[in-house]
Amino acid sequence: MKIAVSIPDPIFQAAERVSRRLKVPRSQLYSRALEAYVRRHSGAEITVRLNETVARLGPEADGGWENPGLEIWRREKW
Repeated sequence: MKIAVSIPDPIFQAAERVSRRLKVPRSQLYSRALEAYVRRHSGAEITVRLNETVARLGPEADGGWENPGLEIWRREKW
C-alpha cells in the first residue's frame, strides 16, 4: 500500500544513510522499522493486559503457574 507521511528532515536524512548502508530500498527500511515498532508495542499492550488481569484476580489465584517445573521436580523420586 502506498501512503504519504511527513517526517522531520533529520530523521529522513538518517534513514537515507541507513538505507544506503544496508542496501535496501527506502520503502523496505520504513516497512521494517514500522513492523518492529508495532511488534514491540503490541507485546507491551499484552503485558499490560495480563498484569491488569492478574491484579484483578489477586494473589490467591496464583496456583504456582509461574514455576510449574519446580512442582514436577519436587514429586520426582531421587
